[in-house]
Amino acid sequence: MSEQVFSHKPVLLDECIEALAIRPEGVYLDGTLGRAGHSREIVRRLTTGRLICVDRDQAALDAAEERLAPWRERVTLVHSNFCALDAILDGLGLDGVDGMLFDLGVSSPQLDDASRGFSYRTDAPLDMRMDQTDTLTARAVVNEWPQEELRRILWQYGEERYAPAVAGAIVRARDKRPIETTLELVEVVKGAMPPAALREKQHPAKRTFQAIRIAVNDELGSVDRMVREAVPRLNPGGRLAVISFHSLEDRIVKNALAAFAKGCTCPPDFPVCVCGKKPQVKLVNKKPIVSGAAELEENPRARSAKLRVAEKL
Repeated sequence: MSEQVFSHKPVLLDECIEALAIRPEGVYLDGTLGRAGHSREIVRRLTTGRLICVDRDQAALDAAEERLAPWRERVTLVHSNFCALDAILDGLGLDGVDGMLFDLGVSSPQLDDASRGFSYRTDAPLDMRMDQTDTLTARAVVNEWPQEELRRILWQYGEERYAPAVAGAIVRARDKRPIETTLELVEVVKGAMPPAALREKQHPAKRTFQAIRIAVNDELGSVDRMVREAVPRLNPGGRLAVISFHSLEDRIVKNALAAFAKGCTCPPDFPVCVCGKKPQVKLVNKKPIVSGAAELEENPRARSAKLRVAEKL
């Protein structure tokens, strides 16, 4: 195991550990295992407790065998999508847990593995599946989805201001022959952009690749389902901590937690509550927690990270 892997520090690590208020005998769930950086810090604080580590990517689970080896008897590894929380906990015979953590950033090993097709800098087959057992690939999205649907995801998920031009260019290119690799797609995207856009600091294909990755892995739908299933499965006093890196994800988390914290949904002019809905959580922080200057110096990627925390009532 290289020193580099263990020196990798997850984003907002100290803030997450504080947010979870870990009890040594508690049961915790890390829904995005990744490199196991958060998991190592959680499980180190357990004595008789238990940690459930979930990841869509089997490679992350395989690597965790070594990374979590000193605490392995307290760890349960689960290959699943974090949005299937009910099924995961039911399968383990657990009614609830004392804390859950979700880091919605894309795992660096996935991005670094050129063959997975996430990168616009290295040539590889268009794949982008976080879970290799899923059927939908980036190749299918690029070559089979209608032009209007491509335009929609580029605009909505990638916030690509040239979405109509890029979608049109993809359709014209694939009409001649299928777009098979990442660098073929990069060339198509570049060809659709005006010269000024190609001179920007950001890689011209970055937003397109982000949009396709989100679509392939249904990332936004997964986040919404995750929050809806997580809150009811927290034990009283249990904490839910979610780190998002994208404004669309953060909005989903913020709105879902606000709904759980609100309780009564009756119209304001009703004299008394008839819906009987009670708040299920309290928001630990009204505003999201962000990285401090020291962390940003060390890890520029942390700049867009936002941590939201809720406690089960």
